[in-house]
Amino acid sequence: MMDGPAVDTRPTKIMYVAEATAHGGREGYVTSQDGQLDLKVAMPPQLGGDGNGTNPEQLFAAGYSSCFHNALILVGNREGYDLTGSTVAAKVGIGPNKQRGYGLAVALSVSLPVLDPDLATKLVDAAHEVCPYSNATRGNIDVTILLG
Repeated sequence: MMDGPAVDTRPTKIMYVAEATAHGGREGYVTSQDGQLDLKVAMPPQLGGDGNGTNPEQLFAAGYSSCFHNALILVGNREGYDLTGSTVAAKVGIGPNKQRGYGLAVALSVSLPVLDPDLATKLVDAAHEVCPYSNATRGNIDVTILLG
C-alpha cells in the first residue's frame, strides 16, 4: 500500500442501517432489531470466561470475512473472473494496548484456488480498497492479508 494523503472513505449516501443491542456486555446477549440475530455472549476461556457463547471478536471476524469476500467477488466480477470456490477466513485478536485499553488485530486468509498468484494479489488489493471493513479499520488496527 502506498503512503500519501488520506483518502476520504466515508459514505456519500447511507443505503442500509443495521441495528443491534447488547444486554449485559461480554456476559449477556445481543439482538438485532429485525430479530435475525439473538445470541448469547460470553467471555472466551483465554480471557477468563466459560466460553459458553459467542463473543465480539467472533462476530467481528464473521462480519469482516463475509464483507471482504463480497468485495473480492465484486471486483472479480468487474474484471470478468468467476470466483466460485474462493473463501475468506478472518482471525481477530484482542489484547492490551499502550493506552491502558485494548486493541484488535486482524488476519485475513484468502483462498483463490483457480487464479494465478499475481492475479489473485491484484484482486485482493482491489477488494481491500472496496471493502467497508477494510476502509473502517485502515490506519486504526493491523490487518494482514495472506493468500493461500
